[in-house]
Amino acid sequence: MTDTATMAMFPLGMVLLPTMVVPIHVFEPRYRQMTKDCLDSDREFAVVLIERGSEVGGGDTRTHAGTVARIIEAQEFPDGRWGLVAGGIRRIRVSRWLEDDPYPRAEVQDWPDAEQSEEDLDYVAVQLPPTTTVWRRVLALQSELGAPGPPAAFELSDDPAAAVWQLAALSPLGPLDRQRLLTAEGTAHRLGLLAEFLADAEEVIRARIEMG
Repeated sequence: MTDTATMAMFPLGMVLLPTMVVPIHVFEPRYRQMTKDCLDSDREFAVVLIERGSEVGGGDTRTHAGTVARIIEAQEFPDGRWGLVAGGIRRIRVSRWLEDDPYPRAEVQDWPDAEQSEEDLDYVAVQLPPTTTVWRRVLALQSELGAPGPPAAFELSDDPAAAVWQLAALSPLGPLDRQRLLTAEGTAHRLGLLAEFLADAEEVIRARIEMG
């Protein structure tokens, strides 16, 4: 059983995946305090998706699976706002939400992937290269529409599990698809889902290009 820890939580309208790096604008007083507390400790908080409601003011409905974020860069502005760059580190599951005072907190457990079977490992070894090819093609098509993306020469990790997370983090997907990838049980399942999502994305982008 994974140990439970109390962690600062940042519910957002986006899904942070492991390996993903994102800018975060912190303007609410409660999250300004959270930022200072994190910088004074281990620089970590957890990001969870808001299923219903708003990022501002509370009263939202939150998912119970998220990702630990580590603050890479932090800049405080004269009016007290913060600009952060944070990177996704590992999955967590929420065991219990605590009071949102002085900011959202929860008891969480780390959620590593289960050990993969030989069949799963073989599947990933066979399917990762063609999925990567589709991913690069989708990014190239996206660039035709003027959408930003990673450089064409971006090199994936040699670790297949990390590479799948990178592909997922850098793919043009909506928050619900990203949440499904986050909660997938293992690298093989995650890769299979990602291949489906990329095929759908390629079809949509090609249609947009044809429509001009």
